Amino acid sequence: MTQTPTAQPSAQGPARAHFTVPAKHPMVTVLGSGDALLRVIEEAFPAADIHVRGNEISAVGDREEVALVQRLFDEMMLVLRTGQPMTEDAVERSIAMLRASENGEGAEETPAEVLTQNILSSRGRTIRPKTLNQKRYVDAIDKHTIVFGIGPAGTGKTYLAMAKAVQALQSKQVNRIILTRPAVEAGERLGFLPGTLYEKIDPYLRPLYDALHDMLDPDSIPRLMAAGTIEVAPLAYMRGRAQPVFTNVLTPDGWRPIGDLQVGDLVMGSNGEPTPVLGVYPQGEKDVYRVSAQDGSWTLCCGEHLWTVRTASDKRRDRPWRVLETQDMIGNLRAAHARRYELPMLTAPVEFPECEVPMDPYALGLLLGDGCLTGSTTPSFATEDPELAHLLEAALPGVSVRHKRGPDYVLNRVKSPGDVVTMENPVSRVMRELELMPSRSHNKYVPDSYLYNSSAVRLAVLQGLLDSDGGPVTQKDRTCRIQFTTTSILLRDDVISLVQSLGGVAYTRRRTAEGREPGLANGRPVEHRRDAHVVDIRLPEDIEPFRLARKAEKYHEAGGGGRPMRFIDSIEPAGREETVCIQVAAEDSLYVTQDYLLTHNTLNDAFIILDEAQNTSPEQMKMFLTRLGFDSKIVITGDVTQVDLPTGTKSGLRQVQEILEGVEDVNFSRLTSHDVVRHKLVGRIVDAYEKYDTEHGTENGTHKGRRDRARDTKRK
Repeated sequence: MTQTPTAQPSAQGPARAHFTVPAKHPMVTVLGSGDALLRVIEEAFPAADIHVRGNEISAVGDREEVALVQRLFDEMMLVLRTGQPMTEDAVERSIAMLRASENGEGAEETPAEVLTQNILSSRGRTIRPKTLNQKRYVDAIDKHTIVFGIGPAGTGKTYLAMAKAVQALQSKQVNRIILTRPAVEAGERLGFLPGTLYEKIDPYLRPLYDALHDMLDPDSIPRLMAAGTIEVAPLAYMRGRAQPVFTNVLTPDGWRPIGDLQVGDLVMGSNGEPTPVLGVYPQGEKDVYRVSAQDGSWTLCCGEHLWTVRTASDKRRDRPWRVLETQDMIGNLRAAHARRYELPMLTAPVEFPECEVPMDPYALGLLLGDGCLTGSTTPSFATEDPELAHLLEAALPGVSVRHKRGPDYVLNRVKSPGDVVTMENPVSRVMRELELMPSRSHNKYVPDSYLYNSSAVRLAVLQGLLDSDGGPVTQKDRTCRIQFTTTSILLRDDVISLVQSLGGVAYTRRRTAEGREPGLANGRPVEHRRDAHVVDIRLPEDIEPFRLARKAEKYHEAGGGGRPMRFIDSIEPAGREETVCIQVAAEDSLYVTQDYLLTHNTLNDAFIILDEAQNTSPEQMKMFLTRLGFDSKIVITGDVTQVDLPTGTKSGLRQVQEILEGVEDVNFSRLTSHDVVRHKLVGRIVDAYEKYDTEHGTENGTHKGRRDRARDTKRK
């Protein structure tokens, strides 16, 4: 969406904002069928007058309201750009998040980040978190071994956990899904129900079956259950099991699951060149582990999986790299507080097939860094280095880079005799072709045609980005690292991918806009509107990161970048997996897997879901965690206000919060009535019950407990 700059309102005049919706987005996707979305926005912002004419949207009114309307449309366009529709519910939740952020109650996540985090696409629908707490819950499942999802009915606790499990199964990150519930509800007992064991427990497990049918082909579920790939059982009959996996492997055509590979397919080797697959060998069910490096990269593998590693002692004594099994390194990852095992890096940049691109890659990098590509004006470029302006002009035939004032340069079309005045600017034409115009600093990205191209093209893009928005960072008694900063999450991830594909390592961190010292523009302070993403980079010695003379000189005077290194940081159990091993023709038997790690055979996570955990006793909860927690990723869900245990039995879910709160790698995600995604009335009902319990002292069965204690005392 293009925005025209809003003038500062006078003390008397209202604030104004203007938006232009790109032609590729029909207005119905922005305004909704019958203007339903527009009505939601108008009702939420009564102090702002919103007008629509064609693909132009304007807002006039109270300054704070207009600013929120502007942010809302920005977030909506980021969502629509991913191809996802906006609904009335999504708009309402976006407005709530923006208002919370405005009141200082928000978080780092933006509405677009919440609404575009897809978990699973199945049977014509996409499953994704719909609220901020749901996103944090899903993120916690990715980050922690044990996650507790606690909240009222309708908040998506079980459904989202199930979606993560199915996602892992379909992408071959797991080999088994275990779904379980305690068979205690509403005072019923299994012994009084007719039929076989499974006929007895079926009613208690039916919600889990229903969720599976939403996410998988119903015809495949019996087959998966017969094979043991999916197991649904009551807690009392659970056995220590794990789950199935699949992992992405880099091929000349991009990333592919290892299970899809066949003999003769090509994968990328440690030298960056394609190497053929000589064999595909199913390995059956194995325990799998998550192996993580210190730069945040990770993958999964079985306990017998081979890793090429070396220690500081090996290096000091000039010994060759050794090959160890995953299980041999567990419990032995540190030596004198330092990481013991170094992993090999790419010996050369990955070489994807070279393809033609419409703009010089270095020029593209410069424009992604410091170019103005709003589409409402002639493309421009800002730099304090005239050298960059000359380099940009040399890389753009038919374009004149004309100095305007200060750091500002305008990219004009070079006119030839006979040209008509209305001819399109060549930079604008190419940027539209690449879908980079209109764009702003927070939504720029590197197109795939550059991201998966030859190493020369990728390096040129990276050099342009680093010359414009990066720079060398010198450190005393250390080699020089490189730092790149952007407000675009997409561009951050693309820079990390470029660095890793060239044989480097990249660490990322976030600098929040709130509380940061304002920048300066023409001597005036400018507040930071968006969080900045800082990427610290180390590149191989033979990779030149800069073309700008002053940066290149400083980089080399400080000793260059040294040697990028990766070390194994942790190895964590991740359940059991139906594993696949591939043999490649490469001399070192290594190939590239996710995050550009080099490995022999790779696997992914596993899921065990304990639902309705409020109906477990403390003993059952301890048994479950100690028997299954060490070898699995566990998600435990429940509502502590809906306990159906016999009188006098304490809920294991209530007690475990007191015991494990604050324990490393255990996360408690708490959802509230605001996260209910069923009918809106459900949230109001939950709130009403909570209010009643609080006012009458009956919360969590307080009155019932008092009556029971009084009765027991009388009997004694």
